[in-house]
Amino acid sequence: MAVRIGNKLVGSGQPCFIIAEIGINHNGSLEIVKKLIDAAVSAGCDAVKFQKRTVRVVYTPEELLKPRQVDVSIINNAMARIEIEGVRYPVFPETNLRRLEKDRINTTNGDLKYALEFELKDYDVIDRYCEEKSIAWFASAWDGLSAHFINGFNVPCHKIASACLTHADLLRRVRYNRKPVILSTGGSTMEQIEKAVDVLGGQNLIILHCVANYPCKDGEINLRMIETLRSKFKGIPIGYSGHEKDIFPSLIAVSMGACVVERHITLDKNMPGSDHKASLEPHEFKSLVSKIRSMEDGGALFIDEPESSDRLKVVRGDGVKRVYQSEVEVMKKLRRKIDF
Repeated sequence: MAVRIGNKLVGSGQPCFIIAEIGINHNGSLEIVKKLIDAAVSAGCDAVKFQKRTVRVVYTPEELLKPRQVDVSIINNAMARIEIEGVRYPVFPETNLRRLEKDRINTTNGDLKYALEFELKDYDVIDRYCEEKSIAWFASAWDGLSAHFINGFNVPCHKIASACLTHADLLRRVRYNRKPVILSTGGSTMEQIEKAVDVLGGQNLIILHCVANYPCKDGEINLRMIETLRSKFKGIPIGYSGHEKDIFPSLIAVSMGACVVERHITLDKNMPGSDHKASLEPHEFKSLVSKIRSMEDGGALFIDEPESSDRLKVVRGDGVKRVYQSEVEVMKKLRRKIDF
């Protein structure tokens, strides 16, 4: 059953819906955001995606106070957002701001989290820019307040991040305005996925196979999970959210019937930040979209080289759902609420 996201239908027999995840790869800069949106538009993506957190809810005071070396460019980017279009806006809590005005070297985990977190004015700029560029945007909310925040914009759908799959109250809040939901399944057992689907309901739902490790190893990608999920959740469109370093597994996912492909986008993999190395640069994203569209038009997926053929077997995997040890470590860090 196809799901409508904006003016696009997503599901079997429809063109693959391609999402460029900006996430936190903007490094706190609205100018970088605009460049990433431009890159996604130029590549031919259908949407860009962000992440939204209420910092003081998602992180404990102890976590926020931990010393952490933050690249000064990220702090500077955030400082530049204090004044937008001639009006001042809060970016950091007052105590953080006063300290950072004097010292941008001895930083904390909280400094990084606040620097990377866009608020109402930032999303107003993003919303208007995406409208100007004719590309859809949406976000994954990591807490209930953020879910209601995103609900306040006219987004065409919502995303549940893998780390939030077991947070029942958040799933209900995301469903509040009855818009389509895209659910990522990294780091989760099949039983947890089933319970999340029970909470969300099967209508207007898309499920993405995902491995919650950045970057993901070929031997853990297991693309046959697309077939497993399609068999398990009949009638629900199944896609793929990838964290590998290149585009090969994403192309194989589409050849295996993935109706959605989500990949992180970055201006440069060497930029400071945790997600850049598992992201695609603009030229790589353009190649990914071009090859997907060529496949949809009947073009061949060339894997004639012996190494490509061998790699194909590895990334296809066996279709058995498992949580890898690499994902366990990620979930220990990111999964705040485990209701099932």
